[in-house]
Amino acid sequence: MQTDRQGVSAKRWSAGRLAAAVAVGALLAVMMAPGVAGAETASTISSAKDAKLGTILMAGDTPVYILKSSKAACDATCQAQRPPVLLPQGTTTATAGTGVDASKLGTTTADGGNLQVTYGGKPLYWSAKDTSSGKPRGVGSDKFGKWALVVTKASSSSSGGGSNPGTGGSSF
Repeated sequence: MQTDRQGVSAKRWSAGRLAAAVAVGALLAVMMAPGVAGAETASTISSAKDAKLGTILMAGDTPVYILKSSKAACDATCQAQRPPVLLPQGTTTATAGTGVDASKLGTTTADGGNLQVTYGGKPLYWSAKDTSSGKPRGVGSDKFGKWALVVTKASSSSSGGGSNPGTGGSSF
């Protein structure tokens, strides 16, 4: 068996490099916004129809969420699972796509000085749980608070003023 100068087998060294590469790849996959081509940025916020809730906000082909009843700020630990919807460098305003009220779009300064998109004054986030286009899986609670989809127009089957507690929608 070949060994390097420090007596570590070449086979074990290669396995270590492979494990490191896999770990880096997994970290990058979590940090990338699902459904957004290799980035955590979006300049257009659009809408799509959800059978249970009605019309929900999207960035790219991925649903976006707000943090309701926050227990703590969505810090770096939170953002590993909930990447903020950031504007691309050099862009200062988000564009309202079909079904989106442009007057409710805005920005806030996120960590690192980047501009994070807001809707109705609430910062928007993606969810790492959303692994397929258009299928929201990021509704729920964690140590940071309750996460909800942004509903711009409630479906006739949703209950109580446009918010369906069973699916975590929040009307705007």
